[in-house]
Amino acid sequence: MTPPESTDAPEALAWSDAFLLGFDPMDHLHEEFVDIAGRLQAAEDAALPVLLDEMARHLEQHFQMEDKWMEETDFPPRGCHMDEHAAVLKSVHEVQAELAAGNVELCRDLVDHLATWFPGHADHLDSALAHWMSKRRFGGKPVVLRRGLTLR
Repeated sequence: MTPPESTDAPEALAWSDAFLLGFDPMDHLHEEFVDIAGRLQAAEDAALPVLLDEMARHLEQHFQMEDKWMEETDFPPRGCHMDEHAAVLKSVHEVQAELAAGNVELCRDLVDHLATWFPGHADHLDSALAHWMSKRRFGGKPVVLRRGLTLR
């Protein structure tokens, strides 16, 4: 009897209401990120360069917008948040160069790390920023309505 093939590959990242933070412009950026990351995870090798370029462009705009919000609103822990953005973008740019030289495995590893990194980044750093901006603009925390979630 032959043992079943290993299914160690992580499940592709997919958007869900669990990612909502209650600040629409940020939620929109996050939904775009999740879409690109999921497509990268499912992509054939030949499609990786174009999709990784799309991810790099998205992250440049995404991080630039969040960094701008942090600066404009004088967000107290902006330094570490902006440093994390810079480190992620640096890694993406380095992997773009490696992928151009044929290193597909490094690209796949990066994409899996991005998919693993994102939920924690959003839950901790971005949610704090969303709360800060909502409190500054509207006087309170954002209200988030999530559909279809089950409690564990």
